[in-house]
Amino acid sequence: MSHNISQALLFEYDHEMGNLRKTLERVPEGRGHYLPHDKSMTLEKLAGHLVEIVDWASNVLTESAIDFNPPDGQRPERYVFTVRAEALAKFDTAMKRARTLLAKTSDEQMMESWALKAGAHTVFSLPRMMAFRGFVMNHMIHHRAQLGVYLRLNDVPVPGLYGPSADEQ
Repeated sequence: MSHNISQALLFEYDHEMGNLRKTLERVPEGRGHYLPHDKSMTLEKLAGHLVEIVDWASNVLTESAIDFNPPDGQRPERYVFTVRAEALAKFDTAMKRARTLLAKTSDEQMMESWALKAGAHTVFSLPRMMAFRGFVMNHMIHHRAQLGVYLRLNDVPVPGLYGPSADEQ
């Protein structure tokens, strides 16, 4: 069993998860209801969503789909960031579990189909590798950038992710 795909993804995974943890460490407690715009998520929901995305990585690597509107009506409960230490512990557990799974996922498994579903509707179906990159990694990077803006708007120093931030120069 070859693991070339997962090995290639591990460096990126480790780097981006380290950056996400640095960002989550800065989320202020007590400002969770902050909302920059009526169409935006609150700070606590956005930060919680980032923790959820990391948890979804294990699903992508082990299951054939995730259904956000299952026939039994048991929708996954949304995680809301309220206590930083709790959120970081949940993040660390999810990140380590997914990393262990990623390291042992074969190239053959990475090419198997994975789907995002909403009940009977398939939102998309992609090879597991593409779902991991798009649904997990790119999705996380997108929302992490949003969280950086929330931090800036709350006068919280933004961490440097790909070099020093304006707050670290």
